[in-house]
Amino acid sequence: MKDVELKEVDQEKQLMTGQTQINGCVKVTVPENAGVKYTGLSKDELIKIASTAGWVRTRWVLLVLFWFGWIGMLAGAIVIIVQAPRCKPIPEMNWWNEGPLYQISDVNEFSENGLKGVEEKLDYINQMKVKGLVLGPIHTVQADQSSTLELTSINPEFGSESQLISLLDRAHRKGISIVLDLTPNYEGVSAWFNNAASVAERLKEACVYWLNKGVDGIFLSHLNDIANTEAWPSVQGIFNKTDGTKKRALMGSVTGLSADDASHLLNQSSVDLLLTGLPDPAEPGIRQAQVIQILYADHLQTSLGWSLSGRTLGSLASRTPAAPIRLYQMLLFTLPGTPVFSAGDEVGLKAGEKLEAMWDLESQADDDNATAKVHFHSHIFTLLYIYIYITLEERTAVCDFFKALSDLKGKERSLLHGEYISLHSSPTSLAFLRLWDQSERFLVALNWGNDSVTMTLTYSDLPAEARVRASTDTENLAVDSKVSVEKLELGPKQAVLLSYAFPG
Repeated sequence: MKDVELKEVDQEKQLMTGQTQINGCVKVTVPENAGVKYTGLSKDELIKIASTAGWVRTRWVLLVLFWFGWIGMLAGAIVIIVQAPRCKPIPEMNWWNEGPLYQISDVNEFSENGLKGVEEKLDYINQMKVKGLVLGPIHTVQADQSSTLELTSINPEFGSESQLISLLDRAHRKGISIVLDLTPNYEGVSAWFNNAASVAERLKEACVYWLNKGVDGIFLSHLNDIANTEAWPSVQGIFNKTDGTKKRALMGSVTGLSADDASHLLNQSSVDLLLTGLPDPAEPGIRQAQVIQILYADHLQTSLGWSLSGRTLGSLASRTPAAPIRLYQMLLFTLPGTPVFSAGDEVGLKAGEKLEAMWDLESQADDDNATAKVHFHSHIFTLLYIYIYITLEERTAVCDFFKALSDLKGKERSLLHGEYISLHSSPTSLAFLRLWDQSERFLVALNWGNDSVTMTLTYSDLPAEARVRASTDTENLAVDSKVSVEKLELGPKQAVLLSYAFPG
C-alpha cells in the first residue's frame, strides 16, 4: 500500500472580495496490487453459453434423472404401503365395554345421604376409572307383596326422583353412565314373586319411563326367570329402538348356572351384558379355564360380564378368602369382557364391614394418631392404633392396585377387545394371553395355591423376557422389571401381569 497525494490543478482561487482561497491536499491509500473487479458473465454471454450442445444435453440428463428418482420413490412408497400389514378394524364397542362397572346395591349403606350421597361421591368413583354405575334397586315395594310394587316410584328412604335426575346430570358430565336395577322383589324370597309374567307389563312401563328420564340402561337380576316368559321379546324390543344417541343397555345377572346353561341363556335373552357369577373361585384352575373358554368361544366378549360379588353373592373379599383380593381383581380386569365390581371391592371390604368405612378410614386414622401420641403409655391403645394404621395402609395399597388395573383396562387395546389365548392351567394356577393385532401383548399368570409354581409357557411370539406391569409380589416381581417368560416362577397366592411388544 502507498499514500498518493492528490492536489488540485488550480490550488488558488481569487475571491470577489479580493482575498485568496487555497485549496487543501487529500491523501488517499491505494492498494499497490489492486486488480480489476470480476463482475461475472453478462446476460447475453450466459444465454450464448447455455445454448451450446453440451449444456443442453446436461440439462436434459438432469431432468430425466429427477423424474426417474421421483417415480422410483413413488413406486417404493406404494410397495411399502401394499406390503405393510393391515391394521385390524376396531370392533364395535359400547360404553359398557370401555371399562369396569361399579355396583351400588344399597345406596344408604354406600352413603348416609342416599342418592344425594352417591352424587357427592362421584369424584371418588371417577378416580376408579369406571364407565358406569349399576344403581339400586331403589323403587318402592314391600317384600313378597306384588300389589305394593311401584317400579316408577323411588323409595323415600333412598331419596327422590329429583335427586336421581341431579345424579344423572352430574354423572353424565363426568362421563359416567347410570344403570338402574329394576329387579321387582329385591328384598323378598323370589326376585320375581314366583311369577315373572305377572309383573312384565309394569316392568315394560318402568323401562320406558326411566329411559325417558335419561337413565342409560336397565339391570335385572335372576334374568332366567323373566327371559323365559312370552313377554320378554317386547321388553327387549324397548332397547332395540335408537334415537341417534348412545345405546341404552339391557343387562342382567344369573347365579348357580353352569357355563353351558349360562351360554344358552345369553343366546336366548340377547341381553347386552350378562353377569354369570363365573368362574367359581371354589373350582380348580383347570375347571375355571374351561368355563372361561366356553363363554368366550360361544359369544362376543362385548356381552360377557365378569363379577364375583353382588347383592346375592356378597363381597369379593368374602367370597375369595383363600387368596388376596388383588389376585381376583387382576383376573376380572384381564378377562375378555367387562369387569363388574361391587362397592367396597376396590379396597377389599369383607362381609360385615360397612361401606362407610371407606370414607372414615383416613379421618379415623388421623384422630387415632393424635390420641395415640397423648396416650402412648396405653398398651391397648397403641395396639389399636397399629391395627388401624396397618388396615389403612393395606386398603390404600389394594385401592391403588385397583386403579392401576382399571387404567390399563381402559387404554390398552389388547385388554379391551384382544383375543384370549389359554397358556396354562392346573388345579391351583392359571395363565393366559391377551393380544390384539400389532398392539402390546399382555400375559396374565395367577397362583392361588399354597405352594410356588413354575409355569412352562409356549406361544409363537412369546419373547424370552417380558416387563412386569402389575404384581401382587413386588419383592420378587417388581413393577417395570424384566422376568423370564419361558419358565415363569410364581409364589403362593400371587399374580402378575406382564407385557411385551408386538414382535413384527
